[in-house]
Amino acid sequence: MASLVENLINILSQECDEYDTVLELARSKTSVIVAGDLDALSKITEDEQSHADRLQNLDNNRSKVTADIANVINRDVNKLKLKDLIGLLDKSPVEQKKLSEVYDRLSTVVKELSRVNDQNSELLKSSLEMVDFELNLLNSLKAAPETANYSGNGYSGGTLGVTRGNFDAKQ
Repeated sequence: MASLVENLINILSQECDEYDTVLELARSKTSVIVAGDLDALSKITEDEQSHADRLQNLDNNRSKVTADIANVINRDVNKLKLKDLIGLLDKSPVEQKKLSEVYDRLSTVVKELSRVNDQNSELLKSSLEMVDFELNLLNSLKAAPETANYSGNGYSGGTLGVTRGNFDAKQ
């Protein structure tokens, strides 16, 4: 059991390292979003994807080790949480302390990553709203103002700068 817990601590530490890297990428993404640098944003997104792939592999390994631990202590793997496992390690205070520290570190980095991602999401949403506003403004500038049309020959509506050709059917 001790080796399984050590494996779990090792995997969780690797996950923390990956999340730390993703957090730094997310923080750098904030300034890139504000600057509107799409090339840099694309590069950061690619880097995040490669880290997400690694995190997925680590998560799969963590699930396997957790299932093994649950099997050894005769617990339901779906109900066994890290907090519960930390509480069960009373007889191994060194492993309990290590697991508790890595759990706290992981919780902290994931919460901070969630906060930064929410902030970036709001920035992107604002940027999209600004782009939409600018497109609407440009489209409205192309449209001619609607004015009262007092004669049959007057111009009303349409777009500025667009000429309509007349086709003369008589010859």
